[in-house]
Amino acid sequence: MRNRSILGILGLLATAAACAAAAGNWLRNVPESYRNKTNPFAHQSDAIAAGGKLYEYHCASCHGDDASGKGKRPSLRSHRVQNATDGELFWLLRNGNLAKGMPTWAGIPEPMRWQIVAYIKSLGAGSEAAGKTSTGGGKR
Repeated sequence: MRNRSILGILGLLATAAACAAAAGNWLRNVPESYRNKTNPFAHQSDAIAAGGKLYEYHCASCHGDDASGKGKRPSLRSHRVQNATDGELFWLLRNGNLAKGMPTWAGIPEPMRWQIVAYIKSLGAGSEAAGKTSTGGGKR
């Protein structure tokens, strides 16, 4: 019985370690040139509001109206996302992560992608949306 408990605990620890390692995998592919990019719209209330509208139209259908995640789609309020650099998020929007179901949004003009990043960053980890616009259903 004790061996089963030990094996169970070891299995849980291995699963937790694998999940923790996988949590940051999407950052592994971001080129260094993007990691340090500065968002020209960071902390600008008009840009955050515009980013909220873009989020509602392009992102809410997968990540939820409040960005807290939906099904297997991750919360954009998570520490993992909120601690990513603006450049890393911009790169992800530009390139997507098709293996995880994230489409590329390269067709959205660059300034609009930066506005989405400004909006996402304005949410904070687990907090209410700052500058959030309406919460109508997202469209794609």
